[in-house]
Amino acid sequence: MTRILVVDDEPQLLRALRINLVARHYEVAVAPDGSSALRQAAEFHPDLVLLDLGLPDLDGVDVIHGMRGWTSVPIVVLSGRAGNQDKIEALDAGADDYVTKPFDIEELFARIRAVTRRVGLHEAELASVQIGDHLVDLSNKTVSGDVRLTPTEWGILELLLRNPGKLVSQRQLLTEVWGRNHVKETHYLRQYMAQLRKKLERDPAHPVHLITESGMGYRFRP
Repeated sequence: MTRILVVDDEPQLLRALRINLVARHYEVAVAPDGSSALRQAAEFHPDLVLLDLGLPDLDGVDVIHGMRGWTSVPIVVLSGRAGNQDKIEALDAGADDYVTKPFDIEELFARIRAVTRRVGLHEAELASVQIGDHLVDLSNKTVSGDVRLTPTEWGILELLLRNPGKLVSQRQLLTEVWGRNHVKETHYLRQYMAQLRKKLERDPAHPVHLITESGMGYRFRP
């Protein structure tokens, strides 16, 4: 049974989420603030954390940093902060996804399933991925159909494919592919993503796998 820790200071939302999660056969623990969230994470050993940013004692981003100091458990942020900067800070701190309040409960469960699948694939040491008509072999760095990718295109693609369903921030992509001195060069990403779509998507103008999250980053949708 998948264990989920829900962290939020709104009692009604905590109760509603607990009821809905238990009804879908998740094991649930709850925490009303950041300090108890960190304690629960260590004691409950959740498989996934749903985390509000606006907590009474600690900012949610600080909680993410605290958890990332010792665990890679997936973290999905639930927050009323809709600004792109808040999302970017949470993702850069180590969150796996970001859902803005108010949210549709079915969308939330879809995000939970996506993150859970991503973790399962990662643990299985994902070797190959299907994108449209092409099979991408990550171990041998080959693409079926005689598609050739540049080293930079491979760097971007591999980071996305090894995090299926996860929103990967622009900053993370730029840092890992180009280095820390290029975190503002977002035009690089737009150009290379356009090239990847031309090579891999059936309809590059309407991609279904290599998705842009405007102002935040990119996501590989299996």
